[in-house]
Order: sequence, then structure tokens, then C-alpha cells
Amino acid sequence: MPTPREIHRHIKSVKNIQQITKAMKMVAAARLRRAQEKAASSRPFSEKVKELLATAVADKATMSNLDYAEHPLLMERPVKRSGYIVVSSDKGLAGAYNTNLLKHALVELMDQDDYLLVTVGRKAKDFFSRRGFDIEEVFFGFSDKPGYEDADDIAHLAKKLFTTGDVDEVILIYTQFKSALSFTPVSKKLLPVVPPSPVNEAKLDYEPFDGEDVRPVMQESEISDVIFEPSANETLKYLVPYYVKNITYAALMQAAASELGARMTAMSSATDNANDLLKSLELSYNKARQAGITREINEIVGGAEALQ
Repeated sequence: MPTPREIHRHIKSVKNIQQITKAMKMVAAARLRRAQEKAASSRPFSEKVKELLATAVADKATMSNLDYAEHPLLMERPVKRSGYIVVSSDKGLAGAYNTNLLKHALVELMDQDDYLLVTVGRKAKDFFSRRGFDIEEVFFGFSDKPGYEDADDIAHLAKKLFTTGDVDEVILIYTQFKSALSFTPVSKKLLPVVPPSPVNEAKLDYEPFDGEDVRPVMQESEISDVIFEPSANETLKYLVPYYVKNITYAALMQAAASELGARMTAMSSATDNANDLLKSLELSYNKARQAGITREINEIVGGAEALQ
């Protein structure tokens, strides 16, 4: 049985760990709120790009005369080789967040005969490196606080791989945020770009955060003749790359929110478990202390009896 001193040392250690987990929970909660606000603030620009793209592709003359040499990101071709971008976290202590995501990605890759792999986050890099996968490119250092420039770098690599013919499609694998307790790994086609439908478009490229007000991209009554200057064909050259960046940025923000939500939940559970462990240790400490006192009393009584 442990001595009271050993139990006391264990109690002190658990209290120190509890302070750390409580602090990490508070930090994750604050960052999660900021991530939600950052994503919501970027939404109007993203939705306007999507509206303009939907309006441009609604012009039948433009789409019938579309030159795919000028718009390679819109060109669909037979898929012989797929490119996968797996978005994970840089750090651990986030519960089953990385485990669920990487299992989902592994199943996707096992179904492919020929593919190219790009990882975002150290956890994905370490996971696939240990299993002997060839990784084309690695991004890390911003998993819980992604910026638009990070999305730009990833989108630029995806466009380069697609336009050079290294891959025939690019798939984003990330975790879609629903709430701090609910997030699901998903796969989303990034390239080639499939323009949104301009009529009654209700599907979103993202999962709205809690309490966020969203609406369809366009309603049928909002569709009107639009005069493009420059032409719709010329405008598409700028809109399509922006559209790819926005989808990438939305995926990074969803992944960041999921990571922070998972970490907040995991640290909350760790703090609660530390409380339960402290109660158990304090009970064991009191029992050991009482046993020691009783033993000493018995020894004193026994000694006194022996002297009589």
C-alpha cells in the first residue's frame, strides 16, 4: 500500500496537471469563438464570388463557346490519377479528432490505384510517413489559426497539379464542424470546379456555425440579365481561382473549428477526470494516514503493556 507521502506527492502531481488541462480548455474555447467569428466575417465575400460565378455560367452563349485552354480549372476529364489534400492538426490532445479523420482518409486512399498525396498538419504527415506513403507536399504550422494566405498556398499547389496534368481531380479531406461536440470527416471535390447552379441554389460549400444566419446563394427571382464588363468569359478567369481559394479557406476554417472544439471537449473531460481522481486519492490518503495513526497508537499501547 502506498505511504501517505507517496499519495500526497501523487495528489500534487494531479493538481498540477488539472491546472494545465483547465487552462488549455479555456484557451481552446476562446480560439474556437474567434475562429467562428473569423469564418462568419469572410462569408459575405465568399458568397458574392459564388453568386457572380453562378451568374456567369448562367449565360448559355458563354458556356457553349467556353475555351478550356483559357479555363483549365473548369475542364472535366477521365480520372486516371487523383490528388488528395488531407487537412489534420499540428498538435495532439484533441481527443479522437485526428484518429477519425486519418482513418477516413486511409479508407479513401486504399480504394485508389493511383493517387498523389498532400498533407496539411503534422499529424497527417507523421501518420502517412510511418505507413510508407509517398507525400508530394507538406503544409504545417497553422492548423488552429489558418489565414487566407495559407489557403492561397494550398489552392495554388492544387491548381498547379491539376493544370499540369499530374492529377485529373483534387479531393479535399477535412473535418466538417457542426458543434463543439459534433464534427465529421468529409471528402469534397476541389477540382475540376463544378459551378453552382444559379436557380434555387440552396446547398452551401460549408457547414454553418451555431447561430449563424445563412441563405441560399441566389433565388430564382433574383436572376436577371447581367452585363459583364469585361465579358463573362474574361470574368471567369478571375472568378474561378477565387472560388477555389474560398472553398479551400472554408475547409481550413471548418477543420480549425473542429480541432479547437475537440480539444476543448477533451480538456474538459480531462479536468473532470482529474477531479474524480483527486477525490479518490484524498480518500486513500486519509485512510493511509488514519492507518498510520492507529498503528502508532497500538505500538505505544503495546510498549506500555510490555513495561508492566
